Amino acid sequence: MSSPKEIEIKLQLPSANFARLHAIPLIRRAGKSKQSEIQNSIYFDTKGLKLNRSGLTLRIRHAGGRYIQTIKSDQGSPFERGEWEAEVRDNRPDLKHAAAPVLEPLGIKKLRKRLRPVFETRVQHTTYPIRRKNCDIALTIDRGEIDAGVGALPLCEAELELKRGDKARLFEVARAFAHAASAELAVKSKSQRGYELLAGEDAGAARGEAIEIAPDMPAKDAFRAIAFACLKQIIANKPAIVASERDGIHQMRIGLRRLRAAISLFPDIAADPTERKIKAELKWLTGELGPAREFDVFLNRVVAPLERSHARLTGMQGLSHDLADRREATIARALAAVCSKRFRELTLDVARWLETGGWWEPPSKPARERWEEPIETVARAQLKRRRKKIRKRGRILEKLDPHARHKLRIEAKKMRYATEFYKTVFTGKKQEKRRAAFLSALKDMQDCFGDLNDIAVHEQLATGIAEASAARSSRPSRRVFAAGLLTGLEEARLKPALAAARQAFCAFEKLRPYWRQT
Repeated sequence: MSSPKEIEIKLQLPSANFARLHAIPLIRRAGKSKQSEIQNSIYFDTKGLKLNRSGLTLRIRHAGGRYIQTIKSDQGSPFERGEWEAEVRDNRPDLKHAAAPVLEPLGIKKLRKRLRPVFETRVQHTTYPIRRKNCDIALTIDRGEIDAGVGALPLCEAELELKRGDKARLFEVARAFAHAASAELAVKSKSQRGYELLAGEDAGAARGEAIEIAPDMPAKDAFRAIAFACLKQIIANKPAIVASERDGIHQMRIGLRRLRAAISLFPDIAADPTERKIKAELKWLTGELGPAREFDVFLNRVVAPLERSHARLTGMQGLSHDLADRREATIARALAAVCSKRFRELTLDVARWLETGGWWEPPSKPARERWEEPIETVARAQLKRRRKKIRKRGRILEKLDPHARHKLRIEAKKMRYATEFYKTVFTGKKQEKRRAAFLSALKDMQDCFGDLNDIAVHEQLATGIAEASAARSSRPSRRVFAAGLLTGLEEARLKPALAAARQAFCAFEKLRPYWRQT
């Protein structure tokens, strides 16, 4: 039976670069000691996919004349998973050899009868031993496919597993290899991709997953769990953007905003020499994606309805075409950003920071005590502080200029994300009911503040595109007239939008904080 812990980094490899991998110095130096074999793995689950719903996988791998049964469980970090291995007689599960306590709550006897094959993988598996001072790493290249019967997916990935030594060195080697191979951090295992194939899921936009945080979890562990969930959402939306899925950019932006909000919730914990660079890079990526989303909202919510009702309006058609061209340019800009080396390095650097960053080493005893505080205590203080800031600014809503309203919107958004992060922290029927009402009020208020922000942004977009169009057009007055109409319509929405925002704020202010113990 193997040690029940696996520490590895998974990287997605571009298929086009596969033939050139042998030229990478890291692989070339270890080439003489490489081991290669064909591996066929069958994954098992019940008809209702009970193992998958419990965060578990069970597979039997056939290679070199042996059958190895492996059970894995998620441990909260994408790089650490519980793992139990045992050799079995054939390609059928033998739960007598599954000394994994994670199976016991599922009822081993009933589970044994209900297990069946759900999908399989067939790969050429090549391992290179990487030895560094006080560190041994197994670099594995897998190329093959996942077959779920209803379809197949190609596999081309690398795994760097820490056999001995420091996790920081593992990330150093992974970053060097990723740079040489144009590889990028992968957040989905073979089993996750297999289950998605089984369910017929495509490269759709990925929403943020629920985060399980126990009330007594230390604050630093809660921060890491939250941040990793946000990072996963960011990475998981790249395929959607590449596939021109309309909502992919929006969901990646949400992942970025959630991660930035998480960092701001834990300023004492997250603070270390790397934090400033991480925040700057996250802000860069947010800025590269932002214009595409702004133009998309503007065209669909403002321009398209007006174009339908005023199709013959002077200059409207030309202005609409100009706006569509600008939107395509912003989408190309977003695509270039997520396909860049900078994006690949950003995701790896964030992962390395969350797993091995300096913030894991408290600078003092008081800091260490704060970081070890139960998240329930820390979250209560965070939510109280955020609520106070929103109430203070919201009471003078009508006096705020667009920039100040935007800052209020950001505060409301951060509090909404915090409320979502801490869903499992504050339990009990009364708290859950109050939390649901609180979250609903936050969503309404955020929507209203977002509408106010859209009005300001849309006025700027209309004015800017009109000026640019006029400079290129032989009849600039027509486009200027159409842009003026768009601006006027948005200005007309300001007063009712402010009234709706005031109403939403008042509803929020009346609610009793759900995190209070009594």
